[in-house]
Amino acid sequence: MQGKIAEVFKSIQGEGPYLGKEQIFIRFYGCNLKDCKFCDTELSSFKEYQPRDLLDYLKSYSDCRFVSLTGGEPLVQVDFLQELLILIKKAGYRVYLETNATLPRALGQVIDNLDIIAMDFKLPSSTGLRDFWAEHEEFINIAQEREVFVKAVICNSTTLTDIIKATELLAHFNKNIPFILQPDTSSLTRELMHKAQKFRIYCSEILSDVRLIPQMHRLAGVK
Repeated sequence: MQGKIAEVFKSIQGEGPYLGKEQIFIRFYGCNLKDCKFCDTELSSFKEYQPRDLLDYLKSYSDCRFVSLTGGEPLVQVDFLQELLILIKKAGYRVYLETNATLPRALGQVIDNLDIIAMDFKLPSSTGLRDFWAEHEEFINIAQEREVFVKAVICNSTTLTDIIKATELLAHFNKNIPFILQPDTSSLTRELMHKAQKFRIYCSEILSDVRLIPQMHRLAGVK
């Protein structure tokens, strides 16, 4: 069993409620979504790892025990991920999965060895793709077995209709699940921040924990 890994590095988390936390990032190569308008991670190469070899690489960062699985989309390589997670959990790592939340069956295969799930709502007006409401609903139904939060990228094209749908879906499960509105860093303007703030006010009338957080690692110029 080999996994395609674009890079492994240590940095700080730049998104969501774990903002500023030091993590070891494993960036998985490949994604099941194509042509997403705001994709900020163009991956052109990878190295193949056996699960135990990748664990040994993690151990070289001896001062950090918090692993972020990101991409691409980690759940595309679910068989490799399943083997890797067994090893890294036995080694005592805390595991954070960042995912586009469109592969619920794959999540079900690995949920037992995850600690935190950072799932996206892929709003059709933001991505330019079809909607994934059915996949997101099934995904969050599984993900709520663990600590979970949801984030949505807010672009100039994002509509209130999609924000209403996302808010209703979250409220159906649990009004206390954190909802992170993330303005698109590539087009970050005062107008976009104002739009995102209006969305935050709307969502906060229904959900109990709504936050407006840009990608701080990109604003700070760190990896």
